[in-house]
Amino acid sequence: MADLKSFRAWRPHSEHAKEVACVPYDVVNSTEAKELSKGKPNSFLHVIRPEIDLPENISLYDTKVYEKGSENLKKLLKSDFFQQEDSDSVYIYQLIMDGRSQTGIFGCVSVDDYNNDVILKHELTRPAKEDDRTKHIITQQAHAEPVMVTFRDPGDVNAFMNSHMQAHDPIYEIETEDGIKHTIWKVEETDELENTFGNIPKLYIADGHHRCASASRAAKEMEAQNSGHTGNEEYNFFPAVLFPMDQMEILAYNRIVYSIPNGFLNTLKQQFDLDEGASAVPHKKGTISLYTNGSWYGLTLPESNNDDVASSLDVARLQEHILEPLLGIKDQRTDSNIDFVGGIKGTAELESLVDKGETQLAISLYPTSIEELLDVSDAGLLMPPKSTWFEPKLRSGLLIHTF
Repeated sequence: MADLKSFRAWRPHSEHAKEVACVPYDVVNSTEAKELSKGKPNSFLHVIRPEIDLPENISLYDTKVYEKGSENLKKLLKSDFFQQEDSDSVYIYQLIMDGRSQTGIFGCVSVDDYNNDVILKHELTRPAKEDDRTKHIITQQAHAEPVMVTFRDPGDVNAFMNSHMQAHDPIYEIETEDGIKHTIWKVEETDELENTFGNIPKLYIADGHHRCASASRAAKEMEAQNSGHTGNEEYNFFPAVLFPMDQMEILAYNRIVYSIPNGFLNTLKQQFDLDEGASAVPHKKGTISLYTNGSWYGLTLPESNNDDVASSLDVARLQEHILEPLLGIKDQRTDSNIDFVGGIKGTAELESLVDKGETQLAISLYPTSIEELLDVSDAGLLMPPKSTWFEPKLRSGLLIHTF
């Protein structure tokens, strides 16, 4: 059963929350982070992307980067902008984007639950990225950013959140530059929620596989240094926002292919019923839209030759029937001929990339459903890379867990 733990958070004073809060580290690269942080000395980007405060040619994995991140975090926490809570709490975090709300519980989850598959995965992680985040966690002695987790709610968590939000004023209510409203309520009496999660058998990583793996590795390293380890130390827990699955929305994670062979369209026409002039957005599961030479084409993907739930995903069927046999792309993680575009950017971005000659083919996909994500995880299987794009994104820097 799942373990939800309250924690004594560090957080900015409400009047400074907006200037501190920033996008997650993996949403922007170093150049974008540097641009976003211009004129914002208190932006949390200085903690999660500390290379922006160092010479441009420095390696992301240089020891100085990790030391700078730790220095920046300590400076921020000691400033007049921040406070540490007097006692352990959990929080309710609500995001509203385009009129749609998404509300979850912000607390800590257990490394043991992650190691023992109470918290289930659906993606592989990359060792270099794990190494990087693990070093940040250990050097900072903090989990600076939460992961996004989902679960099957029997109804108790949604009911608790609705009741608490109606009865209490939020500690934060900010609107970020992208028009998303972030509202957070503090929950000091946590027994009811902790007991409720104690009856929930599984949690599912939605976004943040590398942060989960890194939290596990960091805990193992901290345990090795602690002869009196009990398992209850703060480093054995890491922050997460836990959303009931009916609160979640997944957008498509689209593909671009830089180079396609001559006669590719003719090959498609020979093997599939190709619909010329199709909609840029597929209308149902099992259909895709392809953009090349200024036109959209639609087709229905054949069923997979395999009978497991992961193989039935559209992204897997695309790989099986088009990417590998027709384009020679065997591994989407490593092949330089393919790249990925989050659904939040829309199909206009796909058209622009092709029309400008930056790529030859764009593929618009139907979104993976939250039910498919849970089914794949329950089966102990993995999704193909870049199967899901969650939106809206959490903001970093609002609630920080130290150990």
